[in-house]
Amino acid sequence: MLNDHAKIMALISEAGEVIGRKKLQKIIYIAKKINFPFQERYNFHFYGPYSEELTLRIEEMCNLGFVHETKEKKGGYYQYRYTLSEEGTKFLSISSLNMPKLQDFITDINDKSSRFLELVSTLLFFDDLSAEEQVEKVHTLKGKLNFTEDEIAEAFAYINQLKQITQ
Repeated sequence: MLNDHAKIMALISEAGEVIGRKKLQKIIYIAKKINFPFQERYNFHFYGPYSEELTLRIEEMCNLGFVHETKEKKGGYYQYRYTLSEEGTKFLSISSLNMPKLQDFITDINDKSSRFLELVSTLLFFDDLSAEEQVEKVHTLKGKLNFTEDEIAEAFAYINQLKQITQ
């Protein structure tokens, strides 16, 4: 049971810090789509792929003291920061978890904006469609974000780059 929790803790540990609930959701979804062994089920939601299971696991890890969730007021909204606690670090040290290449993945993706990760994860959610149909979905479902053709091309290129990590 805690193996799925350990995978999330390992990702947070490798990142050092993940800023934003939406960003954490997107990072884990993208990791799952490029074949890292995350098990959370996702549905399409207002901000793209969303996992209620992941939300509950994060809450459990915070309650167990494995993950620190820091809430900061940013203008008119709250932003959340996730870091691994000392207890989480101890737990991971005795875990038999092995996720090679996670560091290569998280270092780069954690520097991307939530907006860009929302685009990437939306494209991946519809990866069973043709590229043209994926773009149409983005424009239909994410029209208010006004993604440009350059941003979409960059997202497709980034997806191809990420897939190289796990091959």
